[in-house]
Amino acid sequence: MEMTEAVKALSALAQGSRLSIFRLLVQAGPVGMAAGTIGEKLDLPPATLSFHLAGLTRAGLADSRQDGRFVIYSANFPNMNLLVDYLTENCCGGNPCEISPGEKNEEATRPRRRA
Repeated sequence: MEMTEAVKALSALAQGSRLSIFRLLVQAGPVGMAAGTIGEKLDLPPATLSFHLAGLTRAGLADSRQDGRFVIYSANFPNMNLLVDYLTENCCGGNPCEISPGEKNEEATRPRRRA
């Protein structure tokens, strides 16, 4: 992932409603969720929801597909993983970022590498 793509994705997530929508889509998995269901779960009016879903889609974090009369949105997991990889590239200078028992209080402030 290039820096410009990462900035676009992070900018899309830097808003409360869009972050909530994205987290809901991640929880829904690849099957996704109908736009109306997302709006109901997050108590967002249709116009607001549409605006935020369009932003996530433009940023490459969400995809949509038609299913009958419903529009189903899902998280774009490959792009999400590229973003996480970009953010954690060269984490801890290439060394494992494991936390020893004595460092548990610092857990929230230390970077971790994915296994």
